[in-house]
Amino acid sequence: MNIGVCKLNLRLPGNSSLKDKRRVLKSITSRVSNKFNVAVAEVDNGDRWQLTTIGICCVSNDHRHANEIMSNVIAFIINNIFDAEILDYEIEIIPVS
Repeated sequence: MNIGVCKLNLRLPGNSSLKDKRRVLKSITSRVSNKFNVAVAEVDNGDRWQLTTIGICCVSNDHRHANEIMSNVIAFIINNIFDAEILDYEIEIIPVS
């Protein structure tokens, strides 16, 4: 079993309140979760209007498949207009025996 984990730092330049931030985050998290069947949650910068960190996780039998899912999630976020700019991301695949 392999666990794919992605930490994604985003800048949300059009936000002027936490309410705007929640609207954008809800759009991103629900669409990514529904399309790729992964777990998605805000994991840091919860009190900042224009910055957020999202954690994404999947479980797979194959190391390559878990990496492919995480890469496809990143590509999906980059190619769709979510009023967000990706600052940085890290993908880690953790083998579990």
